[in-house]
Amino acid sequence: MKLIWKFNLVLLGVFIVGFIAAGYVSKKMLMESARDEVLQHARLMMEAALATRTYTNTQIKPLLVEQLKTEFIKQTIPAYAATEQFNDLHKTYSDYTYKEATLNPSNPRDRASDWEADVVQTFRGTPTTTEIIGERDTPTGRALYLARPIQIKSAACLECHSTVDVAPKTMLDVYGNANGFGWQMNEIIGAQIVSVAMNVPLERSNRALRTFLISLAVIFIVTIVLLNAMLYTMVIRRVTRLAGIADAVSLGNLEFGEFQSRSSDEIGTLTHALGRMKTSLIQAMRMLDN
Repeated sequence: MKLIWKFNLVLLGVFIVGFIAAGYVSKKMLMESARDEVLQHARLMMEAALATRTYTNTQIKPLLVEQLKTEFIKQTIPAYAATEQFNDLHKTYSDYTYKEATLNPSNPRDRASDWEADVVQTFRGTPTTTEIIGERDTPTGRALYLARPIQIKSAACLECHSTVDVAPKTMLDVYGNANGFGWQMNEIIGAQIVSVAMNVPLERSNRALRTFLISLAVIFIVTIVLLNAMLYTMVIRRVTRLAGIADAVSLGNLEFGEFQSRSSDEIGTLTHALGRMKTSLIQAMRMLDN
């Protein structure tokens, strides 16, 4: 096998190993970056929901205290306000969803689905857990969710959700008396869950990975072409010329060519050595002829 083919096979082997390693590391880093980006957005949405709940409870509800005595106003409920805000946001940004998933809610739309109920039960089973992060498959693709427990920490919540007897009649007129009761102080009754679709960040990371790998392949091709040109010009062509002259001299054709080189590199040194050897050979043959 010729030297240039051996050289190219070694380079190809190095490239394949490096290409696979670089692709694996790059993909892992890009996937982690995409996930961190989605998680950051989820945390921002969660904080926005908490801000809406706080604003509703501290600034809106106190203004309607007298009216609430005769009329049930859903908009004064922090959970309702946060959900409504995100429903409007979802119309523009469909990748974001928010739900206050509850095991036994007054409002049927807040009832936890099967996977949401599993999240709530995890919080109930480990009360010290303050946050759960996970991923799940949806009809539109992979989604990341961020969940935090909803725990009864205020006696004001029990005024509406302890028993039917003490619940405001205005609330019963809206939601009935079948659900949303039996809550207890410090009980975890649900979970705030923000879901963010991962298809856009993942597609962006995949596109970046493809661009990187294509660029790496192009750089390798350009590099191997340049190295081959350099190898042929600086090594193979010169060695081939030396081999041709040496072969002719070995067959007795002393006038075939001269071992000459203006370079001082290793091949140049070899050329000068072969030239001295040829001179010594000619002198030895002349001495034998005499």
